[in-house]
Amino acid sequence: MTLNTVKGFLDNIEGQELAKIVKKCSHLGPCLEIGTYCGKSALIIGAACKNSENIAFTIDHHTGSEEHQIGEEYHDSELYDENIASFNTLPEFLRNLRNSNLQNYVLPIVGKSKEISKHWKIPLGMVFIDGGHSRKAAFEDYENWHPHIHKGGFLLIHDVFPNPNDGGRPPYEIFCEAKKSKNFKEIALVNSLAILKKVKI
Repeated sequence: MTLNTVKGFLDNIEGQELAKIVKKCSHLGPCLEIGTYCGKSALIIGAACKNSENIAFTIDHHTGSEEHQIGEEYHDSELYDENIASFNTLPEFLRNLRNSNLQNYVLPIVGKSKEISKHWKIPLGMVFIDGGHSRKAAFEDYENWHPHIHKGGFLLIHDVFPNPNDGGRPPYEIFCEAKKSKNFKEIALVNSLAILKKVKI
């Protein structure tokens, strides 16, 4: 299968940068993705982990963010599960993972990011935040997960738009919050993919 057939919102240039960061942080610990959708970025991370002898965890409740619900801008009727009366990306994600032969490198966790973070003990080489874009969801993901990043590791945030006319504000706001904390140094902003390096604990 090719990545172009996988539903998702990460463009090819962002995907290339994501893969580069995964390889750079492989010696520090596993990667973690928050917000998986159908797995486009997870497959990129997984392939890079395979090449660098690392693993990635993905966290998603798989019932869609606010913008994926019926009547919202990014609702996809093909992903609505009539059997459970809910948006449901999990079957599509697992199918894509299986077809890519990356099951040994991408370990899905189905649940809410906030609840999972309470029990997390593993230092991480990279955290990629691409979950809910409400202010509450974005800040919870940032505040609950950035402490788990190993010094020298990376924080990546998707859908960061400095110009408010280009997209929603919460991902950009947590990007600014990370820089303001002095714990992270901005490395690059590639299209809408923000890349920061953790420089302080």
